[in-house]
Amino acid sequence: MTASRLEAGRISGAGLVAAALPVLAILALAVFPLAAALAASRAGTLGFDFLSYDLAVRRFFDGGVLYDQAFDYTGAFGLFYYPPPFVLLAAPLSLLEPALAAWIFTALLVVTYAAACAIIPVSTRIRWLTLLLGGLSWPLVYAIKLGQVGPILLLTFAVAWRWIEMPWRFGVATAIGTAIKIQPALLFAWALVTGRRRAVAAGLVVLAVLALLATIVAGPGSWIDQATLLARVSRPIDTPNNMTPGRMAFEAGLGVTIAWAVQLLNWALVAVLVTWATLRLPAVPSFLAVVIATQLISPILWDHYALMLLLPVAWLCSRGHWWAVLVPLATSVPLVGVIPPIAYPTAYWVTLVAVLLEGRRLRSEAPAGSLPAQARSESGAILAP
Repeated sequence: MTASRLEAGRISGAGLVAAALPVLAILALAVFPLAAALAASRAGTLGFDFLSYDLAVRRFFDGGVLYDQAFDYTGAFGLFYYPPPFVLLAAPLSLLEPALAAWIFTALLVVTYAAACAIIPVSTRIRWLTLLLGGLSWPLVYAIKLGQVGPILLLTFAVAWRWIEMPWRFGVATAIGTAIKIQPALLFAWALVTGRRRAVAAGLVVLAVLALLATIVAGPGSWIDQATLLARVSRPIDTPNNMTPGRMAFEAGLGVTIAWAVQLLNWALVAVLVTWATLRLPAVPSFLAVVIATQLISPILWDHYALMLLLPVAWLCSRGHWWAVLVPLATSVPLVGVIPPIAYPTAYWVTLVAVLLEGRRLRSEAPAGSLPAQARSESGAILAP
C-alpha cells in the first residue's frame, strides 16, 4: 500500500510539473522581455541595435551611404555592418516611424523565439522547458531589448536542425541565416563534408538570389564597403564589453600578446574539435557543435550571442543530461550584475565539450553499420512524446 501511494505521489507530482511548465514558460517569456522592453522604451533605448540598422537603411534610401566608415569599434549607436542582403529584411520597416518599427521588431523577435522553441525536434516537455529557460535568460531578454537578430538566427538554426535531412528546408534556413550574419555559412561546409550536397546546392541558390537582389538595391560597392568596415571593427582583444577568451585574458591583466595567444588558441581548438565532430560524430551532435562554433569563433562575442546555446542545451536535456539547464540559468536575468563576464566563454566551452562527449557516446552505442540510420533518427524526424 505504501509503495502504491508513493508511486501515485510521483505520478501526481509529475502531472503537476507537466501542467505548470507551460504556464511558467509563457509567463517568463511575457514578463521579463516585456519588462525590459518597457524600461528601455521609457529610457529611449528600445531597439538600440535595430534603430542602427534602420538608420542605415533610411540614410541609404535618402541618398547616403549604407556603411558608415567613421567607426573604429563595434558597439556604438549607428553602426551597421551586416551583409547587404540584410537590407531586404530591414527595408519594409523603414516605411514606418522608427519608434513604431522598433516595437514591431521587438514583437517579431519574441514570436521568432517562440517559433524556434516550437519546432526543435525534442519532446514537448523539453520545448516548454526551453521556452522557460529563454524567458529567464539574460541573453534572450537583452537581445529583444536591443532589437538584435539573435532570435531570428536561432529560428534558422532550429529549422535546419528539425529538417536536417530535407535539402531545401535546410538549405533555405542556412541561406537566410548567412544573409543576416556571416557565421552561419559554416553550416554549408558541414553539410558538404557530411554528404548533404543537395542542401548545399539549394542553399547557395537561395543565397545567390538574395545576394543578387541586395546588389541591385544596394549596389555592387556595398559588398566592399561592408568587408572594409567589418575588418576594421572586428577587434576581439581591445573591443570593450565583449566576452571573447582573448578579451577575458586581456582584462585579467595578461597583456596584449598573451591575450592574442589565448584568442588564437581558442579559434584553433574550436576548428579542430568541430572538424573532428563533423567527420566522426552522428548528424545532430556534429550539427550542434557547428552551431556553437558559429558564435565561439566570432571576433566579437557579445553576451546576447549565448542565446544560441539553448539549442544544444535542449538536446542534452533530451539525452537525459538535465544538468545542462544550469548553462542558461548561470546567465539568467536574476544574476545580471553578479555573474562575471568569463562565465560566457565558459558556458560555450562547457556546452561544446558536453555535446561532443554525448555525440561520441551516441556513436559508440550505435550497432555496427547502423550509424546513418542512427543519425537520421537523432535528427528529429521522429519526435519523442
